[in-house]
Amino acid sequence: MTAESKRDTREKILLGGIVIKAGLSKADRAFLLGGLIELARLMPGSPEHRRLSHIGEDAFKITSLNGIPSRIEEVAE
Repeated sequence: MTAESKRDTREKILLGGIVIKAGLSKADRAFLLGGLIELARLMPGSPEHRRLSHIGEDAFKITSLNGIPSRIEEVAE
């Protein structure tokens, strides 16, 4: 496995961990993709972008949400 392949795999694991931490592991893939596309349309720094960022920051600080460790990075290691 090349270094680039390992980085790609790690990134996918981290992103999957975020989906799980959000409680969306059973959500329909089209729903998830649609939501992510909508999020990508938000202007960085806009009130909605800031609001959602704060929610995410708080979620990472929680000890456990749906039984997933608060530091998703540790799950991928």
